[in-house]
Amino acid sequence: MVDVTGKPEVLREAVARGLIRLKSETLELIRTESVEKGDVSGVARVAGVLAAKNTSGLIPLCHPLPLTNAKVDLRVVEGVGVECVVTVRTRAQTGVEMEALVGVAVALLTVWDMVKQYEKDERGQYPSTVVEDVRVVSKVKGK
Repeated sequence: MVDVTGKPEVLREAVARGLIRLKSETLELIRTESVEKGDVSGVARVAGVLAAKNTSGLIPLCHPLPLTNAKVDLRVVEGVGVECVVTVRTRAQTGVEMEALVGVAVALLTVWDMVKQYEKDERGQYPSTVVEDVRVVSKVKGK
């Protein structure tokens, strides 16, 4: 780990986003809350928050941080997929970009897990299901 002992605790915020491409039929099932496994958005939100909170246990050398907020927003983008935006805040000596990124990745993977039965083709493959564009879109250090 990098030694951050001498750094002051300041407000830190990071926003990350990503997208999972899904079939239009699958998006309609999500939109109408008709997915057999349950509430896709609700479960994915909880998964994203838990992932952000547990990032230091998943990514080697990440500092464990006391998060003061983790917000996961999901929205269906008609004809494209589900977009996820995660905002994470803390008052700490190091940033929360990794927490936001892990939150996005796990939320989108949760969506995939919940809808995979609808995404398979005749060979049992997922040709149109893709998680993409997972990235940090903004970060704040101090305010």
